[in-house]
Amino acid sequence: MAITRLSGTNAISGTLPAANINDTSISNITALPAGVGGKVLQVVNGSTSSQVGVTANNSADTGLTATITPSAVSSKILIICNHGLFTKSATQTYCSLALKRDSTTIYQINNAFYSEESGGGQFRLPTQTMSFLDSPSTTSATTYKTNIACPAGSSGTIYSQYQSQQSTIQLIEIGA
Repeated sequence: MAITRLSGTNAISGTLPAANINDTSISNITALPAGVGGKVLQVVNGSTSSQVGVTANNSADTGLTATITPSAVSSKILIICNHGLFTKSATQTYCSLALKRDSTTIYQINNAFYSEESGGGQFRLPTQTMSFLDSPSTTSATTYKTNIACPAGSSGTIYSQYQSQQSTIQLIEIGA
C-alpha cells in the first residue's frame, strides 16, 4: 500500500515495507546510535555483612564484591560503594579503603579518623561512600571489590561490617 495523505493537518496513513527500514528487529541492532551515549545498560548489586578486621600494617579484602560483564568495550562502569567502618581505639585511627578492579587498585580513600564513641566501648568511624567512573575497556567479566588497610602506626583494629553491618556496591554500565 502506498502512503497517502488523508484529510486533516499532517495525517498520514499507510505502511512502509520492512525492507526499507534499518534495524527492523532488536537482533539487528549492534550498537547505540551515534550521540546516544550515557544510557544505563545494566545494573549489578552486591552486599556483605561478614565482619572483617585489620590491624596496623595489614590489609584485607572486605568481602564486598560484584562482577559485571560490559556489553561493549567502550562502556563505562559507575561504581558506588557504601562502607560502615568501626574501631575500638579511642585515639586517632588511620585507615584506607581501596576499590579494586580484579587485583588492580583503581581508587583509594586515605583517612585519619577521630573516633566518636557510640556506646559499649565501640567507636564509629564516618561511613565511607565511594563513587568512581571506570573504563575497563573489555567485554569480559570484570570483578570489583574493596579492601581496607591500616598503615603502620595506627592504633586498634579497623573493622568493616562490624557486628553484621551491611556494606553495598552497585555497578552501573553506562553506554559510551
